[in-house]
Amino acid sequence: MTDRYAVFGNPIGHSKSPRIHALFAAQTGQDISYQAVLAEKDGFAAAVGAFIAAGEGPARGANVTLPFKEEAFRLATRRTARAEAAGAVNTLSFEQDVMIGDNTDGAGLVRDLKHNLGCDPAGRRILLLGAGGAARGVILPLLLERPAELLIANRTEETAARLALEFARLPACAGEPRPDGTGFAGLAGRQFDLVINATSAGLSGASLPLPPCVFGPRCVAYEMVYGRETAFMAQARGAGARVADGLGMLVEQAAEAFFIWRGVRPRTAPVLAALRSSS
Repeated sequence: MTDRYAVFGNPIGHSKSPRIHALFAAQTGQDISYQAVLAEKDGFAAAVGAFIAAGEGPARGANVTLPFKEEAFRLATRRTARAEAAGAVNTLSFEQDVMIGDNTDGAGLVRDLKHNLGCDPAGRRILLLGAGGAARGVILPLLLERPAELLIANRTEETAARLALEFARLPACAGEPRPDGTGFAGLAGRQFDLVINATSAGLSGASLPLPPCVFGPRCVAYEMVYGRETAFMAQARGAGARVADGLGMLVEQAAEAFFIWRGVRPRTAPVLAALRSSS
């Protein structure tokens, strides 16, 4: 019988995940179905339970998007180290009575940087903007790439400093570069090789109070939001940075989930090209 997968969110109609996984399945010859499920704001666990119980084929896994990643973290009966570090789950695997929670966001970002953009985080000075869930999901994978520096900047300096200290104390980060935290005012006079916007400003259209100097020579500016020109992207482009959006991260984190579920890693370049040509 065909193995079943889904993505849960609210809203969910905009999700590209069903198309991405359909393309992955066709490319790799995997017999799966993948659907988008709109879960009620207070009904995520019930929606997952109903999906698993449906009888048209075995439910093997699910992706989770906003606003349910933290609830998925609590629902999982077992979690990977990167899910524990992120405090959120975006990938669930169903194995008999065990629900395994993972977080592929950071792996997706790193693979997009290295394989699609030619921007290896190793040895680079990295500025990560934001201290919320999107930032948490990528800190550990970035640190494991051994950058020269990872600075977390947030509007509230205390929040950034607290987050940096939390990751510095993680056993998984032992021996890795120690992250630091600051407020936006603390960026004056600092330069970076890679600047990643993990704030919600790209969704709201807001601009960030960044000094132009943060975009160093040959800097890559990465916006996690995709499908629109954000104020961050415009500012980075104006400062001479090379600009990328988060569509590659979306495809790469989906490929990581597909690999977890099926044991096959799909080629992402043709899928990314297909999505960009249709946008």
